[in-house]
Amino acid sequence: MRPELSLDDGYAHEATLAALYPDNHNVRPKIRQQLQVVRDRGCLAFNGRGTYRRAS
Repeated sequence: MRPELSLDDGYAHEATLAALYPDNHNVRPKIRQQLQVVRDRGCLAFNGRGTYRRAS
């Protein structure tokens, strides 16, 4: 895993996730939500402007 990632990195997987979960019509909001969950668990730190870094 790279030390930093962006929201756009998550959005790059939108089509794959939409195909896996066809009943979910809110894939982008779910990507943001899950990044926040991972952040709240202390695995990621939010840098601002849609960028995250791996927490040390």
